[in-house]
Amino acid sequence: MMTVKELSKLTGISVRTLHYYDEIGLFTPTSKNEAGYRLYDDKALEALQQILFFREFDIPLKEIKTIMDDPVLDRNQILQMQRKMLETKKERIERLISSIDDILKGDTKMDFTVFDETEIRTMYTDMVKNMNDEQQQIFIDRYGSMEAFEEHFLKNAASEQAQKNFAKVVEWYGSKESALEASKNPGNPERIPECQKRLDAVTKALIDKKDCDMHSTEIQDLMKEYDLIYRELFKMADVTKLLLETAHFYQTNLEIQKVTDSIWGKGATAYLGKVIEAFYKKE
Repeated sequence: MMTVKELSKLTGISVRTLHYYDEIGLFTPTSKNEAGYRLYDDKALEALQQILFFREFDIPLKEIKTIMDDPVLDRNQILQMQRKMLETKKERIERLISSIDDILKGDTKMDFTVFDETEIRTMYTDMVKNMNDEQQQIFIDRYGSMEAFEEHFLKNAASEQAQKNFAKVVEWYGSKESALEASKNPGNPERIPECQKRLDAVTKALIDKKDCDMHSTEIQDLMKEYDLIYRELFKMADVTKLLLETAHFYQTNLEIQKVTDSIWGKGATAYLGKVIEAFYKKE
């Protein structure tokens, strides 16, 4: 068994941080001795390593606690999840290293490719496969034919800006595989109006309580429902990064504020941004 000081020395995590993790129920000691000092065994050390892996990706502590407390997830499932996240980070680092090497060789053009041509074609095929006739007709009316739309899609998806956007999507989903799987199996489209209706109801309830403390139980319960709806809509296990970016746009983008405020009232957009940010940045 290790004391908290010994564990701190072994892992490089401060004693104060370990105490805080205990206070919030994220990482509790195996036992305490007669003097009340925390003691940790090898199993506790393994749990701390898993927590540190998640922290490497800036996942909020409350989200890590949710994952660690999930009775459905066993040790191997958590390790597999972390392995995928590390693979995604490795791919990104390797692309950056490759780009730097090219620059050192005199090629100043950086490669932002996330999905290659084969993957983009697969995305297009899966997307069309999930369209009904009415949805396909919209693209036929706009581009003249599905073949013309395919050409436009493939060209646009290969652009630098599109690939940068794909990089964000991959970050939100945690891996390329998860992002591709979500595009392949978007779920039942008939559920989208239902989710949107629920989201509108929660949004209205949040705005109606704009005079309340955003850390109050009422607001937190509404945000938990907000989080659940987004996870259902986007088929994501964790929507933290997606909604933190949304919160940033709500507070800084005047065009978005203009459109959203026209629906929910003046100042509603910036307020929603602050509430969302407060919920997901709270640890």
